[in-house]
Amino acid sequence: MNIKKYVFSQMTSFLPKRYFEQLVEKSNDRTKSWSISFWNQLLVLILGQLDDCNSLRELTDITIAHSSKSYHLGFGKTPITRSTLSKANMLRDYRVFESFAYHMVNLAQQKRIDKEFDLNGTFYAFDSTAIDLCLSLYDWARFRSTKSGIKVHTQLDIRTEIPTSFTITDAVVHDVNAMDSIAYEPFACYIFDRGYFDLRRLYHINEVSSFFVIREKRRPKYEVTADEDVLEGTDNALQDQTIRFTGKRNCTNYPSEIRRIVYHSPEMNRTFTYYTNNFYLKASDIALLYKNRWKVECSSNF
Repeated sequence: MNIKKYVFSQMTSFLPKRYFEQLVEKSNDRTKSWSISFWNQLLVLILGQLDDCNSLRELTDITIAHSSKSYHLGFGKTPITRSTLSKANMLRDYRVFESFAYHMVNLAQQKRIDKEFDLNGTFYAFDSTAIDLCLSLYDWARFRSTKSGIKVHTQLDIRTEIPTSFTITDAVVHDVNAMDSIAYEPFACYIFDRGYFDLRRLYHINEVSSFFVIREKRRPKYEVTADEDVLEGTDNALQDQTIRFTGKRNCTNYPSEIRRIVYHSPEMNRTFTYYTNNFYLKASDIALLYKNRWKVECSSNF
């Protein structure tokens, strides 16, 4: 007889169950007395994520197939059926799970610090991921003639490579619109891909005393107010300029000076141009931030 814990139970034993139960108690949810508890539901959904299940049917088939182990896996004394799980997902207060998720994010950030990342400060990467949905079931999310979908706009802590916030929109929503949902922290730095190149929104970041780094999208017209051309040294920065936009629309949307950096990446044998309102970090550090954004982007795809 196996008296040891299952691997899944060992993994989930690190979750702060008592804190989760306190969140459940604070909620006014009327489903607390159901046979499937909030904790049972959470563990089943975690199993579905780890096992890469594509549907509730696939997930509940797995739990039913292992019904003899249900209690020891944390799913309750009776197997969870598809109708029970579906009803729980539909009717229960999602804010219980949301609050617990942010609590876990906070704990993970405190423990997972990358010692190789030696820049002081708070740095976030912001990116989106499209998730395809079945057109016949989610017609409200139509964004192509044969496809429905949503976008998950994710803010990630670059130091820890852990997501800190999410915004879900229809897939048709352009990425730049999601910038309006960001709660910008003073003196934090936000790194964007060039798909987010919107000078009005970038100037708003400047106005709230936050910083941004973004790649150039279609070279805008500008005048140079200060220039360090063809920099010497081994940091691969070719230009570090202070500029003002001269195009009528651009200078209206961003009326202040901005920093323009041209950087050569030896690893990729390519030259990149960045814009930032941070005049304190070295040009090579700005390029390092964007390089770390790429690493986070690759690790966050799902």
